[in-house]
Amino acid sequence: MPPPPTDDRPLRYTDAGVDLDAADRSVELLSGPLERATRPEVLGSIGGFGGLFAFDPSRYDQPVLVSSSDGVGTKVELARQLDVLDTIGRDLVGMVVDDLVVTGAEPLFMNDYLAVGSLDPDRVAAIVRGVADGCAEAGCALVGGETAEHPGLLAPDAFDLAGFGVGVVERDAMLGPDRVRAGDRLLALPSSGLHSNGYSLVRRIVEGFDLSQPHGLDAPLGEVLLTPTRIHAADCLALAAEVELHALCHVTGGGLPGNLPRVLPPDVCAVVDTTAWTWPQVFRWLADRGPVADDEMWRTFNLGIGMVAVVPPDALPRAIEILADRGVAAFDCGSVEPADAADPRVRLG
Repeated sequence: MPPPPTDDRPLRYTDAGVDLDAADRSVELLSGPLERATRPEVLGSIGGFGGLFAFDPSRYDQPVLVSSSDGVGTKVELARQLDVLDTIGRDLVGMVVDDLVVTGAEPLFMNDYLAVGSLDPDRVAAIVRGVADGCAEAGCALVGGETAEHPGLLAPDAFDLAGFGVGVVERDAMLGPDRVRAGDRLLALPSSGLHSNGYSLVRRIVEGFDLSQPHGLDAPLGEVLLTPTRIHAADCLALAAEVELHALCHVTGGGLPGNLPRVLPPDVCAVVDTTAWTWPQVFRWLADRGPVADDEMWRTFNLGIGMVAVVPPDALPRAIEILADRGVAAFDCGSVEPADAADPRVRLG
């Protein structure tokens, strides 16, 4: 925090470490990226007290609005260390919109919240540009947000990032446990890597490593760890439009064992075929370097699966074909089986 003035003049906000002029400059730098992250329903432009979205209920029979909020967690600390700030916003969008789409909802709009220790317009613009890019990919609008300068609470180059999103789904098209049946298949949509989960453990494992070196990986360690989250929303909506889809499971913190039970009714369990895929290189690297036991890996990381679609068996071939046409190499990773209360909700076999 800047030292207090030595003369007798009145204090200004800048004397407390908050630069209002820098805040204005950061908004100016974002005009281009924000133009891409929009939809026809958006009214006005960013800069008002609230974002305006002209939701049209006449397009729906019984619209249900779905909301989600999330952050990026301690992955932001690696982004800060490496000064790679233009993709962390995509991680935020992936965490928010892919929680919306599991209900079958189309993401409509997002707001972001960025807290910084010291407001550097170029750094802020890079972070928010990533949010805008992610929204454009997900098909939703970035209608507003907040950038807050917190001198004294955060180190000058430290930051944290969070977001809030809203989507809509027809009531009779909502996905979830009530649709899932014994005999359904589990269709895996590959992740791009770690996404945004487990980074407190990751940072413990890589402490002391030179992040600019590969250490046996196919790319520098820092680059691998900052691979942006794959945003699955558009692929999932395309799937829901063409095949019978019973549920979607966003594989975040807790991995498959922690997230699959959230989309299962009480009389079934998910049987995951662990031979259906090989863990991407980074996960085995982390397990070996930790060391981290496999059961802990399963309940911490996505291990290469970012989303699971639960479909009836006769829909599986067409679902795989649809996703392949979209560049997604989806694969069958298990089934839904009858179970009683004593059975585990997820069996790895």
